[in-house]
Amino acid sequence: MQKQKLLINGERLKQELERFANFGRTENNGVTRLSLSKEDIQARDYFCSCCEELGMTVKVDDMGCMYATLAGTEDQPPLVIGSHMDSVKKGGRFDGILGVVTGLEVVRTLIENQIKPNIPITIVNFTNEEGARFEPSMMVSGVLSGKFDKAVMLQKRDPEGITFEEALKESGYEGDPQNRLKEATAFLELHIEQGPILEKESITIGVVECVVGMACYEIEVTGDSNHAGTTPMSMRRDALFTANNLINEIRKRLSALDHELVFTVGRLNVYPCIHTVIPNKVVFTLEARHKDMGIVNTVKDIIQGLPDLGVNEGCEIKTTKLWDRDTVWFTPELCDQLEQSAVSLGYTHRRMVSGAGHDAQFIASYVPTAMLFVPSINGKSHSEDELTTWEDCEKGVNVILDTVLKLLTKY
Repeated sequence: MQKQKLLINGERLKQELERFANFGRTENNGVTRLSLSKEDIQARDYFCSCCEELGMTVKVDDMGCMYATLAGTEDQPPLVIGSHMDSVKKGGRFDGILGVVTGLEVVRTLIENQIKPNIPITIVNFTNEEGARFEPSMMVSGVLSGKFDKAVMLQKRDPEGITFEEALKESGYEGDPQNRLKEATAFLELHIEQGPILEKESITIGVVECVVGMACYEIEVTGDSNHAGTTPMSMRRDALFTANNLINEIRKRLSALDHELVFTVGRLNVYPCIHTVIPNKVVFTLEARHKDMGIVNTVKDIIQGLPDLGVNEGCEIKTTKLWDRDTVWFTPELCDQLEQSAVSLGYTHRRMVSGAGHDAQFIASYVPTAMLFVPSINGKSHSEDELTTWEDCEKGVNVILDTVLKLLTKY
């Protein structure tokens, strides 16, 4: 007879997610919990109390990241579960916090079933993942992984002029650099998809193989202003018409590369932006994302070749790369184990990529890492409309629990 699977308490998970949503809950049942804000500190304090009740030791590093550890029977690098607790303004109840509460529920399940782990289990809350108060996003995991410079990040200011360093000191959550996450047996992050794929395909579990590479450019078109009523069309150097030509050409060329390539013109500024004046300058951004860096590099070549396309109508075209990143692939063995756990639990699943950034992509540079997605209804996230069913949340945590149990017996 097959041994019955150990499962989490779905009702307890739901109640815990709702309790955390109370820290910054909005009128429309969303959440505003900016990093190191009053609401974030309340959530941190509550998280500490939950972990201490479970007999866990809570430490904080110099960037405000929290690490709650359940001791293991052997002195080995911990098995780490977590995500972030901060949100965007008027965000949702699941983004980030689901990954942290996953850790709590896994530990509670182990304790109530009297399972003493051989490997320490640590729940992590990474500070300022969203970058909604202090840019950039994934600021602190970037510092931990050596991607960002700590001194530079400490001086980042919020819209009120408060630096990250000032907010960190005021929060009471400035700890010791010795407490930073330096090594781990594995890091597992459960997150909502923030996209429509899983729901559209009626699939519950997404095993994330990578966070896709991307490139972001600013394109500046310079023409000549003149009177909108007296200048013949044949004598104009209209920067907006040229920009429109470029955008149409970009869409045609990039669409032909690969159906999985996504690209966006996200910002477009027109100058002088007066209805009686021919625009003399247009500045717009173009970003593109794909898992295959060969395709991303082809996109770069196309963008850099825009000045030579012959659609400039007498205008000058300048392209500037704002930033880019390579595709980050997660640890194959951990991805395989997550998939095996989903299969053993009888959940529908698929392999997929993440178009959005997550702390896991930085942590993966020095720790074995894997991510799991559960569906977002209508693909909504960073919105008060963000919603994932309680059943799907429960199934996602069950997959993490099953993987944790497998890892505990492996090491």
